[in-house]
Amino acid sequence: MKRILVTGSSGLIGSEVSAFFDRKGYTVHGIDNNQRAIFFGESGDTRWNQQRLIRSLSSFQHHEVDIRDRVAIHDLVKEVKPDAIIHAAAQPSHDRAASIPFDDFDTNAVGTLNLLEAARQGCPESPFVHMSTNKVYGDAPNKLNLAELDTRWEYADRAFENGISESFSIDQSKHSLFGASKVAADVMVQEYGRYFGMPTCCLRGGCLTGPNHTGVKLHGFLSYLVKCNLSGEEYTVLGYKGKQVRDNIHSLDVARFMEAFLEAPRCGEVYNIGGGKANSCSILEAFALVEKFSGRAMKRRYSDENRIGDHICYYSDLSKMRRDYPSWDISVSLEETVRQIVDAWGER
Repeated sequence: MKRILVTGSSGLIGSEVSAFFDRKGYTVHGIDNNQRAIFFGESGDTRWNQQRLIRSLSSFQHHEVDIRDRVAIHDLVKEVKPDAIIHAAAQPSHDRAASIPFDDFDTNAVGTLNLLEAARQGCPESPFVHMSTNKVYGDAPNKLNLAELDTRWEYADRAFENGISESFSIDQSKHSLFGASKVAADVMVQEYGRYFGMPTCCLRGGCLTGPNHTGVKLHGFLSYLVKCNLSGEEYTVLGYKGKQVRDNIHSLDVARFMEAFLEAPRCGEVYNIGGGKANSCSILEAFALVEKFSGRAMKRRYSDENRIGDHICYYSDLSKMRRDYPSWDISVSLEETVRQIVDAWGER
């Protein structure tokens, strides 16, 4: 039986991946120490998801390990000898990083290096998939020509009609400290692939979402928006008239692409993984979608102060992913994703 090691296993992507590969017959080893609760407080606690995995998955084994602990990570990889590693653990907040710069960098950059080196020493032929972020592009997408429409911003240049591709520069822009720490991890994952010939991959995610997301104010756009709607909490729109655009990809489609990569891995590869233009929406458009499924009006307020380095319009060009892995494509629509999130928060 194949073994897969999943970091951040109690989070959105980690839990989806754990369940997905459990169904595929893998023995799943999950690493998570509930650091999200440290970063975001009680509302970010993911123990509920950890317990759900332990109860529902036949092969799941939980490991209470911090990825910043180099010795513990080395020993665990050596012991498990996984056939694949999915690295989804991170300090994920664009905003939170500024107040915890060392925790942010140690988690995102150093933690990734700990895993890479443990993999090089213990299982160098096993595919290593790293969840990166579109924040590695910094605010450079904001320098593109944009058109203001009734409910969203849109790219005015036809060269970007399908979104941002992997050839877009990550240099000479403002990233936020989170974006910078993820750049360091992203480049290191590429380097272990190119320098050592290891099968590594960076997935530069847009808005990763789904019903198992523990959305909080500082991270988890759609999940937090739905939570506010159902609880009657006021949602604060930060700048850009609420027309800022994000592409949203269901966590299941992320797991499906990971499976495709594991079956035909490449060395030091990079992909922009998001919902693409078809699954993109502005905050204003997201309000309308959530209200459609919840039947409740959204309480909102507006602030002219946008987040530092925030994207005005961003959606992923999926052309490279579709070309390299033609069996993969988006399978869950934005409407279906929102419906699932509304149902999940209602049950929770």
